[in-house]
Amino acid sequence: MGQENEQFEKELAKYLGIKYVVLFNSGTSALHGILDAYLITKGDEVIVPSFTFIATANAVLMTGAKPVFADIERHSYGLDPADVEKKITKRTKAIMPVHVGGMPCEIEALRKIADKHHLLLIEDACEALGAKVGRKMVGTFGDASVFSFCQNKVISTGEGGFVATNNKEIANILRLFRNHGRQEDKFVTLGYNFRMPSILAALGISQLHKLDKNISQRRENVSYLYYKLFGQEYPCPKNIFHVFQLLIVNFGKNRDRVKSRLNQSGIGNKVYFEPIHLTPFYKELGYREGSLPVTEEITKQVLSLPMYPTLSRKEMDIIAEEIWKINI
Repeated sequence: MGQENEQFEKELAKYLGIKYVVLFNSGTSALHGILDAYLITKGDEVIVPSFTFIATANAVLMTGAKPVFADIERHSYGLDPADVEKKITKRTKAIMPVHVGGMPCEIEALRKIADKHHLLLIEDACEALGAKVGRKMVGTFGDASVFSFCQNKVISTGEGGFVATNNKEIANILRLFRNHGRQEDKFVTLGYNFRMPSILAALGISQLHKLDKNISQRRENVSYLYYKLFGQEYPCPKNIFHVFQLLIVNFGKNRDRVKSRLNQSGIGNKVYFEPIHLTPFYKELGYREGSLPVTEEITKQVLSLPMYPTLSRKEMDIIAEEIWKINI
């Protein structure tokens, strides 16, 4: 927790145009921290998507509250505002949308719903640092937002994350939460060891200075690969492409067959994400198939292809050629 941490927090706050940033040792810790800071607890409900990394829902369980899954819309794979409104009850305390894969969700509509029902809006922007809606940065629409620096993010410190907020009181609570409840030399409340090491903060500073260039290179690569696959421009310029996701059904092909063929050809690929509510753990909690039809449909079709700044055009040519070789 040296001077590098303070510098990194200030630079992140300036980049986002927000007042306070509190560094954590992971995005998951940051999610846990912000829900705890807002006193989300047993008996409360938080609306989340199932099409996300499991930490989004697990962070709600860590506070004793209940994750309530709402379905996603087909454009951004983010929470569907219409379904969110249907899932609001007297116990709902917060809506926690996810900007999946670096693509901004329908955050403006969700902000209006949160305001209408007097709910907290907490953005899980772990995959979307640098994305914008108009001129406004993703992560500045909510009452607070959470970002991640884990190994595969657009910039990485190996592990790490942070909370961004304009609320000074919440920021102070988070600083206690991440550091054993320590205020100066006194322990004043219960806290955790969720601190980011200074060496990782120093790495983060150097990475942040490369962020915009990194995003630009990713977008250029996606434009090239998408044209090789579809013969047209990529239609969603807001995406920063933490991952490059395609619905394989658009090719008239079977997702699992494509995945297997790419693996055999030495081309990395992955399914982001399997639906949380159908994992063994959440099934034990009573969640069942059939409750989120759009989520369940898309998660059977989506596949993420390699995407990073130094991906060469020759490599992208190979990816496209291998996909089109598969006859289904």
